[in-house]
Amino acid sequence: MSRRPLLLLATLAATAAAAAPAEDDGYEIEERPQKVLEGSSRLSLMTGWRYAPNGPFFDLYYSNPYRRGLERSRGAIGGPLLAGCFAYSPTNLLELGVELFTTYERMEFPGQPGLNAVAVGALVGLRVQHKFAIGHYGLVPSAGVLIGPTFAVSFFDFEGAVENAPWSLGVAAGATLYLSDEWGLRFEYRLLTGRGEAEDIGPYESAGNWFSMGLSYQFPSKPDRPMGRMF
Repeated sequence: MSRRPLLLLATLAATAAAAAPAEDDGYEIEERPQKVLEGSSRLSLMTGWRYAPNGPFFDLYYSNPYRRGLERSRGAIGGPLLAGCFAYSPTNLLELGVELFTTYERMEFPGQPGLNAVAVGALVGLRVQHKFAIGHYGLVPSAGVLIGPTFAVSFFDFEGAVENAPWSLGVAAGATLYLSDEWGLRFEYRLLTGRGEAEDIGPYESAGNWFSMGLSYQFPSKPDRPMGRMF
């Protein structure tokens, strides 16, 4: 019997086996691991716009008998803000932070000196957070409360300044979309209380609504996370 048919069959069988798709061995391709938040720190620098309607303040301004016949202002338009935050996550769900900020706003009164309002302050924040496997490096939404002292200064053009030191209390909600293991884009909204004083007029809202965005840098968490044994 010739060996050529046997060799031909063996060659065809080997070729078919090599071309056949690999069998499922029960293991899926491992996804990119998401780094934990517990034990990590975050540094964020943000800028944006602060807005408070301040309707009652404008009513006070024009309630003065000497100003009742003046053209009424269009109202507050808000002003820029700059904020920095350093936060630490003792667990995956909680974040404690210290924040510094400054804001500026100019309120216009047609034909009259404008009011310049400046505020600087420090806030302590407690946020609830969670990391979702969205994108290559994760998305971290958060929400929490803020409290801290504020130093507010106001002055009309070419006039003296009035200083005030109220406490601010409010809430914040935002999210960080990470673009790498360390860097991310942060977006946040805040609603804060806080009052300043204007000379011969009365109080105005020095906080209000904050819309901000900026960059965040996450310092890696340490391998040893002792807080994990407490929660």
